[in-house]
Amino acid sequence: MDSGNAGELVALALKRAGVSHLFTLNGGHIWPILTGATEHGIRVIDTRHEQSAAFAAEGWAKVTRECGVAAVTAGPGVTNSTSALAQAQGNDSPMFVVGGRAPVARWGMGSLQEMDHVAVVRELTKKALTLGSADDAYAAAMECVRTALSRRTGPVFMDVPIDVFFGAADLPEATEHLTPDPGPPPDPDAIERAARLIRDAKRPVVVAGGGVWWAHAEEGLRALVEAGMLPLTVNGMARGMLPPSHPLFFSRARSQALREADLIVLTGVLLDFRLNFGQPPVFGEEARLIYLDVDDHRKHRPAEVAIFGNLKASIGQLAAAIRDRPDRSAWVQSLRETESSARQSDAAMTQSDASPVHPARLIAEVDRFADPDAIIVGDGGDFISFAGRLIERQKPGLWIDPGPFGCLGSGPGYAMAAKLARPDRQVILLSGDGAFGFSAMEFDTMVRHGIQVVCLVGNNGIWALEKHPMLSMLGASVAADLGPKTRYDKVVEALGGHGEMVERPDEIRPALERAFKSGLPACINVICDPNAEYPRSSVLM
Repeated sequence: MDSGNAGELVALALKRAGVSHLFTLNGGHIWPILTGATEHGIRVIDTRHEQSAAFAAEGWAKVTRECGVAAVTAGPGVTNSTSALAQAQGNDSPMFVVGGRAPVARWGMGSLQEMDHVAVVRELTKKALTLGSADDAYAAAMECVRTALSRRTGPVFMDVPIDVFFGAADLPEATEHLTPDPGPPPDPDAIERAARLIRDAKRPVVVAGGGVWWAHAEEGLRALVEAGMLPLTVNGMARGMLPPSHPLFFSRARSQALREADLIVLTGVLLDFRLNFGQPPVFGEEARLIYLDVDDHRKHRPAEVAIFGNLKASIGQLAAAIRDRPDRSAWVQSLRETESSARQSDAAMTQSDASPVHPARLIAEVDRFADPDAIIVGDGGDFISFAGRLIERQKPGLWIDPGPFGCLGSGPGYAMAAKLARPDRQVILLSGDGAFGFSAMEFDTMVRHGIQVVCLVGNNGIWALEKHPMLSMLGASVAADLGPKTRYDKVVEALGGHGEMVERPDEIRPALERAFKSGLPACINVICDPNAEYPRSSVLM
């Protein structure tokens, strides 16, 4: 039987688990997995910061629903990846981070970049371990991928001491079959109770979250809402579960739907700040709840029925169990009137011809330009709030943002991964000027690896998400200003990409056309109005 070092064994396990790309930044502690990945045909994408490597791994997971993988060196390499681990945990994104580590033989003696990584990342991951032997490398790596993809999906970490990394072991035969655990099947009695509640409700609403995406349950969700004539609103990776033209899809009428509903079916969604933790005034006090999810994580309001386990099976069986639904056309029509009115009220800002450009006009121009299957990545504060409000997708998996952890600088990693996973599609990165500063050097990565991402910077010269509320609440703003009209496009040009600055709305579409025609990673630096404030009313903490 052939043998190899632990790095080659880990790479072989990744290859057999379906991994095609490894995101990394070179460091001596991880050379064995880098050479192993190359040997086994895994494409190595080296970034300019470990945070971006880890965000790219999460972005790969978000687009493909596969396990994204990053390898980072010991010490600062691991600590630089922790924001991405925390964000992946908040998004339930299945990813596997392999870290280097100081040699076992010298633990506690002050080796280069020595630290106990597992103690640092344990609370940010589903599982965190140190590989103890090369003999265990293949099985441990395979199990880490399986764990990341099993319910509740999420990030996994394993560090490998350098002397273990270089240790040799036999290469196993390809006999393993990677089978993630989706959870137990639903209780038939619970399904019937939930179906009865739905049949009896006068004003029901379904709220779908990213759990539906991770469960591959979008077809079942559509069957459920259509079988019960149930209005649907979404957040996170559930965006696109129904096309915006569907008669049961609502985004602008969400507040009315949740406030007036007598039954709320929470499907793969958490009761976090985005839903005011399930409390009034966002939820009505008398509203009854049904939970459909993989587990009871962040379900802190009592439910009439809670069905935890295999979410795809639960949604499908509940859809099949709904019979003899009542006529809910009056409830749906009431929401439709609110929805239509709210959309009409957005027209003024999306059609603004002002210069500097209103961010809503910029977003509207991007939305009109983008292909139906384009992947749009959001990275920022107020600017991305406008984007989240105005950009709608026909299918899921076409909008990616930081999610509830809200880490700025994730956009370039997400966008690179999206383009690598879907090379035939447009990938458009929408970045606030503040967010752009976190990871701008990743345009060098894009140029080196030939990854064409087109980035539009909403450049208003301020930290808008902070400045506007500070002025309103405190009467003054502190540390909330950036340089006016900073030439971020010139930064990208200097790194070998395409760049140009735009100051008028009618210049946006021609600039997009030139950027995509260039064939290069591109930055369109759009000078936006610093006084345009997003009309925010949601709970932030």
